[in-house]
Amino acid sequence: MPDPFDTDYVNLTSPAVAHYVIAPSDSSDLPVRPRALYVNAAGTAVLRDNDGEEISYEVAAGAVLSLRPVRVMATGTTAQLIGWY
Repeated sequence: MPDPFDTDYVNLTSPAVAHYVIAPSDSSDLPVRPRALYVNAAGTAVLRDNDGEEISYEVAAGAVLSLRPVRVMATGTTAQLIGWY
């Protein structure tokens, strides 16, 4: 299918071009650092940032988190998250 935008520069303010289901892990970083997270199923998301800080968020289904975590922790995470990049 033709894509008239395939040569446009992709940045943090442009729409995502790919997505993946996040498998939380206490030992592995995300395979691709997302530009945002979509909450597919509500619950708790424990996210680790660049500095190793872990914060727990209560998230509602359908929410978009404009965060770029390096890891989604398995311990404490009950939400189902989708990474957008």
